[in-house]
Amino acid sequence: MNPQILGKTIQIYRKERHLSQEVLSGLAGIDRSHLSKIELGIRSPTVSVLYKLASAMELTGSQLLAAAEQMEDKRKPPR
Repeated sequence: MNPQILGKTIQIYRKERHLSQEVLSGLAGIDRSHLSKIELGIRSPTVSVLYKLASAMELTGSQLLAAAEQMEDKRKPPR
């Protein structure tokens, strides 16, 4: 999974829910700067952090990953 696409997916869901990075990171129990780096694709979240973020946005981890996979598939050139 491309870290930039996963980060962008998290950012999209966060903004759809009108959550700031500060609020989402607090709900997920992670540092705001860590969330920022995840959203920018600089860092990849651990499975634990991914599920904490998903839960804080009232999603399952699999829903979040499926959305990121769909976004990644749309960016791949046709074969």
